[in-house]
Amino acid sequence: MTSPLKRIQEYPKESKRLIGIEYDQFLALVELAKQRHIEKQIELEAQKIRINAKGAGRKAEMTVEEGVCLCLVYLRQKPIFEVLGLLFDISKTNANDAFHYWIKIIREILPASQMEEAEDNEQAYEKLQQKLTEHLLIVDSSEQRTARPVDYEEQKKLYSGKKKMHTLKNQFIVLPGGQDIVDVTVGELGKTSDISLFRQSLPKFNNHQKFLGDKAYLGEPAIVTPQKKPKNGELTEEQKQENKKISTQRIGVEHLIGKIKIFRVAAERFRLVRHQYEQVIFAVCGLVRVRLGSVDLLTLKNGVPLEPI
Repeated sequence: MTSPLKRIQEYPKESKRLIGIEYDQFLALVELAKQRHIEKQIELEAQKIRINAKGAGRKAEMTVEEGVCLCLVYLRQKPIFEVLGLLFDISKTNANDAFHYWIKIIREILPASQMEEAEDNEQAYEKLQQKLTEHLLIVDSSEQRTARPVDYEEQKKLYSGKKKMHTLKNQFIVLPGGQDIVDVTVGELGKTSDISLFRQSLPKFNNHQKFLGDKAYLGEPAIVTPQKKPKNGELTEEQKQENKKISTQRIGVEHLIGKIKIFRVAAERFRLVRHQYEQVIFAVCGLVRVRLGSVDLLTLKNGVPLEPI
């Protein structure tokens, strides 16, 4: 059985289909992951109380390239860990351990949104807020099925009346045309309404920022929404044309959510433990930004701050 890593090395054009990003993007991501991996090993080494000489003990079963590839295969294809182990010629347990190690590294090195990119730099954050006011940002949410909790009170919190199942809700705020992810909120309870979720995020933005949303956001002054058909009445032709224009502009966020759901771990029922949900979905958002070309991995490697669009 050919391993996924050997497959994309021999056929780089298949990389996007197998792991979600281009082969050259994969190589750049491996270099960043290798750098962070070395830093983590140095941190761990500093905490150890040594009995054996350095270099003793069992050697690592996987290279950095294999570890990153394994993690991306899981995110993109979502096989069970037995199958993932078979693909990389390791045990189920080692496949599980490798995934959880490398997903943390990918999450650490890839910013999930423009807001996250700038949050540690007050000047850059204010500059981003001001720059974003030049755009009409598009907001929408999506829900992902999760396991039904045993506890009845927890069931009620996660139950989505819209989807008729237990879900976790994510909100995406994006640039026009879905060019990039401006802000993302992940792992909210399924019963949370879209407008409540948006109002929690609103303080992050400039007071003059305007948004575009669907009818779920009716009543929020900051969001332009379609006209709702009056009871026992009809919309005028002008109102219908305006709704059509709004729908055309809104399609960008739908396309971007579709790109996120290319990674099956973000589209199908979430099988991992719930406390890992944020880490996994944020990592997927970072990979989608790489896929869109919004994140330059070479720039991240050199520690240069990214400029907002």
